[in-house]
Amino acid sequence: MIDYEPFFSAIGRQVQESAIRRMGTVVAKRTDLVSFAPGYPDASLFPWDDLRAIADDLLSGHDLSALQYGPTRGHAPLLDTIVQLMRDRDIQLISGDLLITTGSQQALDLLARVLVDPGDAVLVELPTFTGGIAAFRNAGAELVGVRQQPDGIDLDALDDAWRQARAAGRLVKVLYLIPNFQNPTGLLLSRSKRHAIIDWATRRDVLIIEDDPYGSLYFDGAATAAETRPLRADAPDGRVIYTSSFSKTLAPGFRVAWVAAPAALIDRLETAKQSVDLTSGILDQRLAHEAVVRGVLERSAPVLRARYRLKRDIMEAAITREMGDLLTWRSPKGGFFLWATLPDGVTDTELFSRALDEQVVFVVGSAFHVDGGGHDTIRLSYSEPAPERIDEGIRRLGRVLAPTRAR
Repeated sequence: MIDYEPFFSAIGRQVQESAIRRMGTVVAKRTDLVSFAPGYPDASLFPWDDLRAIADDLLSGHDLSALQYGPTRGHAPLLDTIVQLMRDRDIQLISGDLLITTGSQQALDLLARVLVDPGDAVLVELPTFTGGIAAFRNAGAELVGVRQQPDGIDLDALDDAWRQARAAGRLVKVLYLIPNFQNPTGLLLSRSKRHAIIDWATRRDVLIIEDDPYGSLYFDGAATAAETRPLRADAPDGRVIYTSSFSKTLAPGFRVAWVAAPAALIDRLETAKQSVDLTSGILDQRLAHEAVVRGVLERSAPVLRARYRLKRDIMEAAITREMGDLLTWRSPKGGFFLWATLPDGVTDTELFSRALDEQVVFVVGSAFHVDGGGHDTIRLSYSEPAPERIDEGIRRLGRVLAPTRAR
């Protein structure tokens, strides 16, 4: 067997896989497992009948281009449709400001490769999405975590991080944010901070990458479409690069996402994408386009919000019933995730090992921290499991945590 290690490039030696995907291989063969780990949408909510009807039309053979190669930039009608979706959220752009990507993860990878040089500092929330961590680290970035407060990233800590990175001789080009129901914490960035962050980025000449997959999945009166207004809507000069997808609102299997940015950057991203996959799946793009223009996406939105809110409520009630004060958390106002702090003396990795024996899993909090911390936290996703499985999984987790009361 050939030893490939000497053949690897510098990037090949340092690439990192998603901690969540790696964990999935550990538990894949378990039976009767309750998983609060992946941020999967509830497949029972996918608009199966509507999508089947759309697919039948597209695969009728009347339009032979339905299964042909498409342009790298994206299916033109879909681009126009996304322009309207963005305008509905007060983002003014044209189709030339958009690039369709194969999921938001490809958007992050392309942005990292086009914007980041090895050794550059990239500022991220602490904690932050593991896919963002992997994309920027694989580009050779030095990731600098900035602590969060109940209303989002700490602005004083943000400027301190910028100063320290610059004092160390590092370029700071990018701040990566998930403003709406952040992965993993579920936090919602306050409106006042949104404006302040744009002002800060302008003053420090930093680009903001705004990752917004959960913006339309708000639950409570305090979290509405107004509260989730994109940063990009208030930064028309191109300071904010916006990414989103149909994965959480339509279905993730399509892998249809997009980047919104000035044409000069989109042109460079398009060139980079050509060397990766030439074009995202054209059939997937056409399905997504038809789902929007036929009203499927609009009809689904209130159903999704109601269902995920119900699941959040069920999980919170189960935690209170089964664990009392053993876990502490801030109730998410939208999205897929509940971020919990563990009792004193309990670590995420220790708890995960014991929970696996009880056939229940979650994501360890340390996976989302770029500073080696977070071992006193875990992420619980309520989006995929059925309500009765949420109850059962929390019951099992309660049994695992029960002995810690005696510590």
